[in-house]
Amino acid sequence: MIIFVLARADNGVIGVDGRLPWRLPADLKRFKALTMGTPMVMGRKTFDSFPAPLPGRRHIVLTRDRNWSAAGAEVAHDVDAALALAGEGDVTVVGGAEIYALLVDRADRIELTEVHCSPAGDAVVPAFTGWRETARIPHPAEGERPAYDFVTLVR
Repeated sequence: MIIFVLARADNGVIGVDGRLPWRLPADLKRFKALTMGTPMVMGRKTFDSFPAPLPGRRHIVLTRDRNWSAAGAEVAHDVDAALALAGEGDVTVVGGAEIYALLVDRADRIELTEVHCSPAGDAVVPAFTGWRETARIPHPAEGERPAYDFVTLVR
């Protein structure tokens, strides 16, 4: 099963300058729970945004750069190679926008945090159309933190 895990603002923004445009500790905790023990497929910029490889997960980095390598990263140069590296079982796709676009037709489930704000950003993912919502847990705004919903979508 291919599972997307991402947080997306109301305007589609998922990132700015290689980082998240918000700070939502509950979303980070959910990300950890959803990805722990799974191979994660990501782009190079997403891998570079982590302070270090995340424990308990494999990092499969999809990049066009044939010379790129990094400690803790397994490198693939196309989608099929990345999925072959992941092997059998669930694989989580964790960004960025180009990687989601490459794999959206193969995804089985989306674990989405809908962040109710419209920040400026340079990484944008369009709305997911043709998916069925099976779960939604709303969270109100708190101080500087915007309201957000944890949403599960399936085909």
